[in-house]
Amino acid sequence: MLSRGFGPPELLSRDGRLESGADQALIARGKYLAQAGDCIACHTVPGGPIFSGNRAMPTPFGTLYAPNITPDRQTGIGEWTADEFFKMMRTGKSREGELLYPAMPFASYTKVTRADSDAIFAYLRSVPPVNLKTREHDLRFPYNNRALLIGWRTLYFKEGEYEPDPAKSAEWNRGAYLVQGLGHCAMCHTPINALGGSSEERAFQGGLIPMQNWYAPSLTSNKEAGLGNWEIQDIVDLLQKGVSNRGTVYGPMAEVTFNSLQFMSDADVRAMAVYLKSLPADQPVNTDPATAPLRANITQQHSQGERIYAAQCASCHGEQGRGMLPHYPPLANNQSITMTSAVNPIRMVLNGGYPPGTRRNPMPYGMPPFFHELSDEEVAAVVTYIRTAWGNRGAPVTVREVNELRAATVE
Repeated sequence: MLSRGFGPPELLSRDGRLESGADQALIARGKYLAQAGDCIACHTVPGGPIFSGNRAMPTPFGTLYAPNITPDRQTGIGEWTADEFFKMMRTGKSREGELLYPAMPFASYTKVTRADSDAIFAYLRSVPPVNLKTREHDLRFPYNNRALLIGWRTLYFKEGEYEPDPAKSAEWNRGAYLVQGLGHCAMCHTPINALGGSSEERAFQGGLIPMQNWYAPSLTSNKEAGLGNWEIQDIVDLLQKGVSNRGTVYGPMAEVTFNSLQFMSDADVRAMAVYLKSLPADQPVNTDPATAPLRANITQQHSQGERIYAAQCASCHGEQGRGMLPHYPPLANNQSITMTSAVNPIRMVLNGGYPPGTRRNPMPYGMPPFFHELSDEEVAAVVTYIRTAWGNRGAPVTVREVNELRAATVE
């Protein structure tokens, strides 16, 4: 049970006795739900024992460290009860009553049912205990004062289990429960303000992920980059496989697919897709974001970007940007390329990336990095070309934007 492995859970109790059939079923159910919640992403250092904590989580306020949640009695949750675990999930408070920092997605986990919480707790108690003390958070003043979380919770936390919508289908409600609850999708796909909070009114409208320099696109029917005109199967494929006829996952989302979504049942992933596709558009989107002065810059960059594209990109993405599905996504008429934020296409050119290898897509094709070959001016030119060629209506990219992302992401 190490790091990213999700093999069969240990079915022995802590005193070495074989668990009963009912206990085994509960543990298996809890394992599935822990995968749905992507617990491993925060609570396991890559290469370390599963759920032993201490993975660093950089934030604009300092660095947080996820706790050890193995059943170790001294340093983990070995002395916890199911009631205490559920209270933590529901209220966002520790066993001792301390307010948790919202890097723990308790604002989503509060929606989880008691039965599902108990199953997750049973699974966590079945993994090998690891005696490893959790590091103290390293937060700047005044953010190291937990009392300030009272104000944050007043603004951004609403406690309570998910309530099904009787006007919707069982499938839609299952998808809503998973997306809003264990999946905590809104945590990345909702704009975050200076306090690290987000409002329900702007849920799933997309936003920059702090400290990671990736943009999580809108999941609404917003035509900027939303899912309104996607087929259900395209959404399912993207979540489960990491690739679909409409796009490919990279960056933080690739980890979500690898750690979590690929292990979920077809029925659950389809339910999530049904719910996501139903999200209403948040607001009209400017279909021509490039203003006149910016269009002048396009003319200046276009020929340079076209030459770079022909030399570096066309062999995979095609001369006309049509791509080669499903391995190389199209760039023409690709909403993720023309979003208002150009962070993701700049990151891809600079750093490259690979979608996750999954059970349904074991050998994915990827994109090499070009940070060592192309200057900031050349990256700006080729990304501008991609965002404006073949009928794409994205705004041009500045050299400054590229320079800032290179400094932040390239070591």
